[in-house]
Amino acid sequence: MKHRIVVLGAGYAGAYVAGNLARRLSPADTEITVVNAEPDFVERLRLHQLAAGQDIEAPKLADVFAGTGIRLRLARVTAVDPERQVVAVADADGELGYGELGYDTLVYALGSHVADCGVPGVAEHAFHVTARPAALRLRERLDSLDSLDSLDRRGRRGEGGTVLVVGDGLTGIETATEFAESRPGLSVALIARGELGARLSAGARSHLRQACDRLGITVLEHTSVKAVQATRVLCADGTALASDATVWTAGFAVNPIAAASGLEVTDNGQIIVDDTMRSVSHPNVYAAGDSAYATGDNGRPLPMSCASAGSTGRQATDAIVGRLTGRKIAKSKLDYPGNHISLGRRDGILQMVDDKAQAKPKYVGGRKAARIKTGILQISLWGISHPTFGLPKRKRRLAAAPDASAEKALA
Repeated sequence: MKHRIVVLGAGYAGAYVAGNLARRLSPADTEITVVNAEPDFVERLRLHQLAAGQDIEAPKLADVFAGTGIRLRLARVTAVDPERQVVAVADADGELGYGELGYDTLVYALGSHVADCGVPGVAEHAFHVTARPAALRLRERLDSLDSLDSLDRRGRRGEGGTVLVVGDGLTGIETATEFAESRPGLSVALIARGELGARLSAGARSHLRQACDRLGITVLEHTSVKAVQATRVLCADGTALASDATVWTAGFAVNPIAAASGLEVTDNGQIIVDDTMRSVSHPNVYAAGDSAYATGDNGRPLPMSCASAGSTGRQATDAIVGRLTGRKIAKSKLDYPGNHISLGRRDGILQMVDDKAQAKPKYVGGRKAARIKTGILQISLWGISHPTFGLPKRKRRLAAAPDASAEKALA
């Protein structure tokens, strides 16, 4: 009997873990299945660019996993039963049938989605950029609002529509600046709960303000939103702000499936793991990416981010390989080095942090930071898209072969 590994989710964390497990484990001994609702690999960190109107590569997962021996199941996860060691799934649209997948080792990497933070009207009226379909819906809305012809001869912003971006975290900053640069016919406003860029160093905050001024972004600081309506946003101080498209970037939430399954989770539903990304309540379940509540080397919880997806994914992979092969488990560095923020296509901020997650005084800004961010995204995509890179030719042939042929070849 082969050891059955099921990976839930094929985002940055899930796709990385699946591909690297396939590289490092024998196909004669293990069977890897990836469950994902969409057929494409989604570069979530670039969905704000997709919404802005840019073309973003979306490689087919079937092509990504070709030659690895990984089985791809396009389905939506509906439940996890860690006692029976099964995952319940439905076809991606949820209507064409149901089924169960048994596992010996489960990797839970379902990621996160937009959180409404309990604010009325967010679900009904706000757009977001945490999923490809949502980004495309927002893109259609912006297309209907955009009016480049409204720019006068001096290039001043016209009356093509007003876009309010709520939330000044990294996603909010990148979304607002991308929209303002790509669609100068729109009026873009960024609503910050506190000071704009409060987590950045003084120099980086100044750079961010200059970028917003250059792009014509209206920044509303120390502003809390209490409700979102179809054509306006209501603020806690009683102010009503007109909005043709409200983009909600004020927080993220994880899928409630883990909490419903009986796995030990935090109050927000993240799976509590040890330093090898193993569930503290169910030892054959691992979590990676936004789904995992992992403590970094500095004693602080790792934030939801692509960087955390990489470090938790590496550690989960090392732990699974070590335990299945009897080897010593390698320990990955669990840290969060800093923030890489794009401010449109030609500007950015690279802000490193110390071991207390506080911004260091120095930062890198401008085109150099933008190029670094672009390079990081390209490397991440390349690594996901080439899981067989460095794999010996013999093992690539075995991974692509039918199970019986692989077992015979390794006998």
